[in-house]
Amino acid sequence: MTPRPTREDKFSFGLWTVGWQARDLFGEATRPVLAAVEAVHKLAEIGAYGITFHDDDLIPPGSDSSDRQRIIDEFKAALAQTGLEVPMVTTNLFGDPVFKDGGFTSNDRSVRRYALRKVMRNMDLAAELGAHIYVFWGGREGSEVDFAKDVRAALDRYREAIDLLAQYSIDRGYGLRFAIEPKPNEPRGDILLPSIGHALAFINQLEHKDMVGINPETGHEQMATLNYTHGIAQALWEGKLFHIDLNGQKGPRYDQDQVFGYGDLIQAFSTVDLLENGAPGGGPVYDGDRHFDYKPLRTEDMDGVWASARANMELYLTLRERARAFRADPEVQEAMTAAGVAELSRPTLDEGETHEKLLSDRAAFEDYDLEAARTKGYGFAELQRLAMEHLLAVR
Repeated sequence: MTPRPTREDKFSFGLWTVGWQARDLFGEATRPVLAAVEAVHKLAEIGAYGITFHDDDLIPPGSDSSDRQRIIDEFKAALAQTGLEVPMVTTNLFGDPVFKDGGFTSNDRSVRRYALRKVMRNMDLAAELGAHIYVFWGGREGSEVDFAKDVRAALDRYREAIDLLAQYSIDRGYGLRFAIEPKPNEPRGDILLPSIGHALAFINQLEHKDMVGINPETGHEQMATLNYTHGIAQALWEGKLFHIDLNGQKGPRYDQDQVFGYGDLIQAFSTVDLLENGAPGGGPVYDGDRHFDYKPLRTEDMDGVWASARANMELYLTLRERARAFRADPEVQEAMTAAGVAELSRPTLDEGETHEKLLSDRAAFEDYDLEAARTKGYGFAELQRLAMEHLLAVR
């Protein structure tokens, strides 16, 4: 039986996902504008927990103050009627032509100042709506011409922006945590902070690094041929997985934003297993909302949009059931033991052991049985076989 999502599953969608009109580089929109209030009610109806948005998704650019307030009031009323949450908010610093060379890292200082004010205004709204996470996706922070961008100076400006906005949140008492979203390319030829590793390294240079983490997206890492599950495992290890964007991607192509799991299904399985169960040897699990950043197929009408939204949640729930069964299977547990999965959690050095003691241990080197280690099988193939059988529900 197909699992049905509930509010407790904490599934959320961007207004820009279900509200995507399917306009692309090669064709005009195939769907009408979706009103934010309608999106709230429909997402609540199909079992979602939350809705997220860019400032320009909710409030059309150029709206005067009275229209802006009316839109906000109507949106808040819909949230109150449905109980839907706003767990995360972000700012559009990529759509308007003013951001053609970026927001925080534009070579034009006036654009950088405008970008900061635009974010601060939307942070006010995020706090008003009870959001806890504020995402920064630097889609235009990059270049196509290496000689046109001083990357060191750009990173200085990026840091300056995040530091200032963090202080703004602190001084206003908003309690927001920031999440940087990496992406290697598109729409820029090359984007700054292109991967999870780049973003984590950048965070270490920030004044308020404790309140800044990451928002990794499945497709963005897989576009760079990286392992998404490994990336979020490192973020969990560093305590920096503040938010997450789930979708599907078929290899290093353009950003496809498919339904979650519709690209690399086995990696989607390992991702859900990690998020829900933690690493096999123990460790933290992710406790935030499961956010879907996908685009409904351009071929679909609004019925197809909501069918695809349900597909994201239902597939996640199916994989969660499979992952739980996988972990509970005695044969899997035996295979994990045989593969030495838990052994990796044991420190390589004994408690209090120094390099001097290691040097004196002949069994570690001089008398080490190299032939036995060289010919040993680890049993990883058996684990993969069992994982596939659980994924396909043949066990």
